Amino acid sequence: MKTFSDYISIIRDLTKFKITFFIAISSSVAYILYSGALSYNMLLPIMGVYILSSGLSAFNQYQEIRTDAIMNRTRFRPLPSKRITPLTGFIIALTLTIAGLLLLYLTGNFSVFLLGIFAIIWYNLFYTPLKKKTAFAVIPGALVGTIPPAIGWIAAGGNLLDLHLLIFNLFIFIWQVPHFWLLMLIYEEDYKRAGFPVLTDIFNSSKSSRITFVWIIALVLSCILIIIFNDINNPVIFISLVLAGFWLIWRTKELLDQFSKVPNYSFAFRMVNFYVLLTVVLISLDRLI
Repeated sequence: MKTFSDYISIIRDLTKFKITFFIAISSSVAYILYSGALSYNMLLPIMGVYILSSGLSAFNQYQEIRTDAIMNRTRFRPLPSKRITPLTGFIIALTLTIAGLLLLYLTGNFSVFLLGIFAIIWYNLFYTPLKKKTAFAVIPGALVGTIPPAIGWIAAGGNLLDLHLLIFNLFIFIWQVPHFWLLMLIYEEDYKRAGFPVLTDIFNSSKSSRITFVWIIALVLSCILIIIFNDINNPVIFISLVLAGFWLIWRTKELLDQFSKVPNYSFAFRMVNFYVLLTVVLISLDRLI
């Protein structure tokens, strides 16, 4: 018989808590970048983003039960490990998705609600099936990662086409490409076993590493655009952001080494994600202090 902690563990794994929490953070950052302050008014849209993202993650796992069962990385997830039935997983996903959309609707901003609908269509109906077709699916798929910041920005009173939002979303968009490709390089055999196209189907490992490194450089350059156009005022934060970019490039330069037999993709993956987290924290602090 399952205990309460078992159910908490199932929900956490089914909704990919770490990822959905960061998604909510990205929405919060965009809200702060526009408003320049923390506000109780941000709670409803941010909670809507978090719960909706949880529902879409659960739907994604429902859609990929078969492939998740094949991959070592994912076979212990709640559905392939049969900790819950597919029907239960579907009900949880549907409940969370409806609840998230309802919270976005209750913000009173219909544009925010429509963005939530678009996230469902793009992530679960477009990106998830596209991953089975091409290793480049992440490029159009990364558009879904820009929706939560857009929701936060609009909920704070901003415009969807504001240059400052577009630059921040460029940063979020670019990050997702090396994030996913590094994951694909780490678990290359897993992805192949499950029938997913991988980057090394097109390029050899050395070229795949170098292409991924180019995207890391692009990520740093997009952060420079944030520094320039979002008017970073605190000199300590300004310098920290610049140094963090150089640090990331230096720490992941091994990806360029064509003579390295096996670059440390896991290390590069962690460094890229830490850099993004550090950046969003720093630019938020700059607006708040």
